[in-house]
Amino acid sequence: MTPLVAAAVVLAAITHASWNAIAHHLKDRLLAFTVLTGGGALIGAAMACFVPLPAAESWPYLLTSAAIHVAYLVLLMRSFTLGDFGQMYPIARGTAPLVVTVAAAVFVGERIDSWQLTGVAVACAGLVGLALWGIRGAGRRPHWPALTAALATGLAIAAYTVVDGVGVRASGSTLGYIAWLMLIQGLAIPAYAVYRHGRALPSLLRPYAPRGLFGAALSFAAYALVLWAQTRAPLAPIAALRESSIIVGAAIGAVFFKERFGAPRIAAAALMVLGISLMLRTA
Repeated sequence: MTPLVAAAVVLAAITHASWNAIAHHLKDRLLAFTVLTGGGALIGAAMACFVPLPAAESWPYLLTSAAIHVAYLVLLMRSFTLGDFGQMYPIARGTAPLVVTVAAAVFVGERIDSWQLTGVAVACAGLVGLALWGIRGAGRRPHWPALTAALATGLAIAAYTVVDGVGVRASGSTLGYIAWLMLIQGLAIPAYAVYRHGRALPSLLRPYAPRGLFGAALSFAAYALVLWAQTRAPLAPIAALRESSIIVGAAIGAVFFKERFGAPRIAAAALMVLGISLMLRTA
């Protein structure tokens, strides 16, 4: 991995955590995600006019990924409504590589070596720490609906990561694949918002527009940087470095949102990143 690719992945990690923080900060989740995804659709539509159309072989993957992304966004909205950002974001991001590694061993028969087994154990410890430290709710007990939503979000991330990993390689055009993916997936939530609010929607969206559109640009840039990096370097180190967004998310929750138990949460997030790095060490 060259320094340029590494810098792109780190920038993508920071950018991804930042747009999620913007989405969490905007209190009406439906309006916030309407602007975020609608803005992404506009960016995708504009880019689609200037980049090659993805190859026909990639469209089943692209459409499947778009559907999974819609489910992911709905689950993300739910988790942000129920839980703190510094807890929900790291759990959602950290669950995906853990699930992929374990599922590959159980269902595909891939062998897990000692480094990967250690990584699974360390990542699980970090995940448990995130689940048990600084819970929103009564006392210190886990808030199960919030945790369930965050874990389901992680499963959706794992699913679209696998689908896009195949689809973008079959597309023949990374930018074309990204453009059409953002365009298609970005229509669902705005369509529901139109159904929900009708003619009142434009006036309701106006206060959310500046930050929401900025978040949409960050979201587009984050995914584009990662997909570009995947065409320039091995996937394992990119995936491990990308998960530094877990630490960024925990830090944002502690510093900007003044959420409780920031230090333990950041430590648990760092433990999860270490475990993910070990899991991918020999991939």
